[in-house]
This record gives sequence, C-alpha cells and structure tokens, in this order.
Amino acid sequence: MLRLLWRVFAGLPAYVWSGWGAAASLLLLLTAWEAVAALYDPLILPDPLTAFAALWAQVAQGAAWPALWATARRALMGLALALGVGSVLGLLAGLSVTASVLARPLVTVLLGTPPIAWLVLAMLWFGMSDGTPVFTVFIACFPVVFASALQGTRTLDLQLRDMARAYRLPLGMALREVFGPHVLSYLFPAWVTALGSAWKVAVMAELLASTDGVGAALAASRSQLDTATTLGWISAVVGCLLVVEYGFLEPLKREVERWREAPR
Repeated sequence: MLRLLWRVFAGLPAYVWSGWGAAASLLLLLTAWEAVAALYDPLILPDPLTAFAALWAQVAQGAAWPALWATARRALMGLALALGVGSVLGLLAGLSVTASVLARPLVTVLLGTPPIAWLVLAMLWFGMSDGTPVFTVFIACFPVVFASALQGTRTLDLQLRDMARAYRLPLGMALREVFGPHVLSYLFPAWVTALGSAWKVAVMAELLASTDGVGAALAASRSQLDTATTLGWISAVVGCLLVVEYGFLEPLKREVERWREAPR
C-alpha cells in the first residue's frame, strides 16, 4: 500500500502537467460566468473577481478555514463509512446470486429516496449534532458504492477465475492481479460520484441542521442577501472537491489501472 501511494505521489507532477484540458475547461466556465454576470445586477449575479474577493475577506477574517474544515470533516466521515461499508457489503452480496437479487430492490429504494427526506429523519434522530450531516452523507452515498461493488463482483470473467484456480495462484496474488483490477474499475467511478455527493449533501445538511460549517455560512449570507459571499463559499467547496478528486483519486486510479495501458 505504501509503495502504491509513493508511485501515486511520484507521478503527480506529470499528471498535473497533463491536466491542461481540465484547466481550459475551468477557464471556459469562468469566462462564461463573467459574460453572464455582465448582463445582470451584481446583487443578482456578481462577477468571479467579486465572489473571490468576498471569499478572501472570509479567509482574512479567519472564518473560512474553520468552516471548510467542519464541512470537510463531516463529509469525509460519512463518505468513509459509505465507501467502507458499501464496498464490503457489495462485494459480499455479489458472491451470491440470492443476495444480489434480494439487494437490488433495497438499493433502488435507497437511491430513489431524496436526501432531504433522510435529512429530516436524521434531524429527528440526531438533532443539531454532527450525526445529522454524517448520517445523511452516508445514506446518500452508500447505495451508489454498494451497487457498483455488487456489479463489479457479478461481472467478473469466469474464465479468469478458472485460470487462477488452474494455476493455483495464492489468494493474495489472485486478488491483486486478477480480481482486484476488475472490481476497482467499477468502484473508482462510484467513489468519485460519492465524493461529489458527499460534499453537496453535507452542505445541504449544515444549511438546516448546523450552526457552523459552509452550510451555516451560506444560510447567514442568504439572510443578508450577500450573493457575492454565497458564490464565494460555493467556489471554495467546488475547489476543495476538485483538489481531492484530481489531486488524489484520479492519480490513484491511473496507477491502479496501469494494467489497461497497451505495452510499448
């Protein structure tokens, strides 16, 4: 594991250098934001520089980092629970046809229930504590991860499994070289999706059930009709999400899926 992480961080500069496409996409988004903002009053839609200046004011006042940390802590706690429990239970359910059939309707119910409904229940159960956003993030992300883990296990090539048995590969080698890469190709997209959902759901939960965090800051700026600060907080959350996804998850995915690259 340590060797894998070392390869990930060693290859990070090359990965960042190759990310001009993503940078161009962000610049295009900022340009469109600037163009649309020119058509409206700043109270309705301020330009990017005004929003970033409002965010910097929050940083200078010392309010930004505690709020971002509170939201990140709650989002990552719920996400970690969802990734761990969802991946393990999905893999176990995928090993049994009966368990897979029984699990699918439950996953459909969980996916079909709006996060706001879970938030209301969490507020009744946990009140204004951290349990409310953590539980809401967990229950929103769990079915996505569970379904992907189950699908990855059920679609495993039987010929590869038979080959591993025929050559009597050790369990560790079979998991690392045969089964793991296939299952991870299903899990990584689900993890990235869950990461985005975790941030959104955590902020939504804080908006209604917390006195700190980005959600609470958004509620305060909304009550003051401060659109610039609102967009500044939104930009900060999106920035944190991009850093985690493209600074850690994507390089890790590229390293794990090196087996897909054609030999040169």
